[in-house]
Amino acid sequence: MLGMGFAGFGERLVDFYDGLEADNSKAYWNEHKAVYQEHVRAPMEALLAELEPEFGQGKIFRPYRDVRFSADKTPYKTHCGAILGSHYVQAGAGGIMIAGGYYQMAGDQVRRYRVAVDEERRGEDLRTRLAALEGSGLTVAGELLATRPRGIDPGHPRLELLRHKSLYAFRRWPGEHPMLAPELVGEVTAAWRALNPLVEWLSDHVGPTENPRR
Repeated sequence: MLGMGFAGFGERLVDFYDGLEADNSKAYWNEHKAVYQEHVRAPMEALLAELEPEFGQGKIFRPYRDVRFSADKTPYKTHCGAILGSHYVQAGAGGIMIAGGYYQMAGDQVRRYRVAVDEERRGEDLRTRLAALEGSGLTVAGELLATRPRGIDPGHPRLELLRHKSLYAFRRWPGEHPMLAPELVGEVTAAWRALNPLVEWLSDHVGPTENPRR
């Protein structure tokens, strides 16, 4: 499929993930692994190959869940996700979801984010960009503090933005179209281009964490 370009995800993707949600077991996975490879993994590789010239090299996430610290011990993810820089795409039984931004921020990133939002020029620039995203059909989301950050005036004009501990935007296409069609490349490209102003703001004013992983 990589040599042919992206032709859509396989028609058995929905059945595969519906079955996995009903029977999230190693036995089911092993029995249907060939379906995953042909109808999910290979099309995702082809999709990334189409998107990489504009958005950079992509990475497909492992299908196995990290259950070390989770009460849910089911071993397999019920979707296939991939990331290209700060852009994300996910395919599953419910359709396609794309996103962009910072799904998680380390402590040093949160501090830089709040300094930038607190400053009127940069903070208002972010608010303008987010309004444009929402106007184009994207949903702005992220983890929020229950209250305002310590030391922030309750009347701050950008209080809601300052409450964010992460910030991203997303869009969903439910159902099989355009998931099973080659037109998905154009849909994802257009949505990611719409997300670029948020991704660029976060890159310019927050950037990657400076704290090494433990």
